[in-house]
Amino acid sequence: MIGRRPLLNGLGLAALAGSTPSVFARDRARASGAATASASASGRTSTPPPASETLSAAPLRFPRDHGAHPETRVEWWYVTGVLHAASGAAAPAGNASAGTRPDFGFQLTFFRVRNDLKRPLSSAFSPDQMMLGHAAISDLGRQRLLHDQQVLRHGFANARTELDDTRVRLGGWQLRRVDGPGGRSRYALLMASESAGFALELTLDAPQAPLLQGRAGWSRKGPDAQQASRYVSEPQLSGSGRLSLREGGSHGTRELRACAWLDHEWSNQYLGRGADAAPDRAVGWDWLGLNLDDGASLTLFRMRGQDGTVIWTGGSWRAATGGTPVDFEQQVQFEPQAFWKSPVSLATYPVRWRIRTPRGVFLVEAAYAAQEIDTRRSTGFPYWEGVARVSDEAGRPLGWGYLEMTGYAGRVPL
Repeated sequence: MIGRRPLLNGLGLAALAGSTPSVFARDRARASGAATASASASGRTSTPPPASETLSAAPLRFPRDHGAHPETRVEWWYVTGVLHAASGAAAPAGNASAGTRPDFGFQLTFFRVRNDLKRPLSSAFSPDQMMLGHAAISDLGRQRLLHDQQVLRHGFANARTELDDTRVRLGGWQLRRVDGPGGRSRYALLMASESAGFALELTLDAPQAPLLQGRAGWSRKGPDAQQASRYVSEPQLSGSGRLSLREGGSHGTRELRACAWLDHEWSNQYLGRGADAAPDRAVGWDWLGLNLDDGASLTLFRMRGQDGTVIWTGGSWRAATGGTPVDFEQQVQFEPQAFWKSPVSLATYPVRWRIRTPRGVFLVEAAYAAQEIDTRRSTGFPYWEGVARVSDEAGRPLGWGYLEMTGYAGRVPL
């Protein structure tokens, strides 16, 4: 059985064995200074203000709003993408997925959850802020899914967020943002799991300014005025890195090109309030972040009630050349075409869709069906999350992305 250090050393990820990897060297000093100042002032990296049920509608400001919003109930930084062998056919600049089937997909998600304590503690040991994480690799060739999960109390060196920019850490998993070429975002991602047998290190560059979903970053999730999230995306991230996988008794490392998508959302009422049977209460959602081969980006989602009824739909389309995105609020129709039943959760998921939008009809199909993630040890519910192919109505390939489906194996406990 391969040990922790050989797997990590396959990538040179000494950070998880004791030192900082080179991919994070650019902002190490700045992050260290900010963390030290915050810790000396309060013992926490992001002490929340008094709890409020009102989600702020203030204009988003960057880089501040790339950082944490601990006053809100739930927040996540979510990165997905496809990976191609670096020795494969060349792809147009800015989109490693164009024209060829990817070899792997990946997901790294950090959740920050606020707990409302009846007797708050002014201590770093107070569990008023928790961090959870999911990491997964989809091996498209072998049609296997490798995944891991973590839960830690927020506020210590191994579980922290920062207020001024994206610097998130949970155990050895890290996501950090700095200003890259032209002032656009550059992300460094690091995730490794001894138990699941993978380690991934990537550097990703954004081709455009952040995409503000909905109306200037205010994304409705239901009929109630506060049933919404602040929602920022960074689609068409491109870059490169290394993936180390345990193969039997040894490990192998691959140089890869990446095309990825980042979502950052925070909310107080993502699913609404009240009993599950309430007409505006969602139990789950279907979501797609699709990087099209021509450089455009397509977001699609719907919120579902307990009986399967559609409570709200939305999404956006942004051209490769930028400009104002087209908002799809309440203008999307999801039509499932084929299904897969999980042998683990016994939930049945749609794995092929026809989706009608103001930009036309799109066909979406899972790269393979068995991409359900069992996260009952962290967020408490299984969900489907995996690589999907998007085509036009005639079946012509348009791009790749990620499909997420929750609430099919029980209500999402947000």
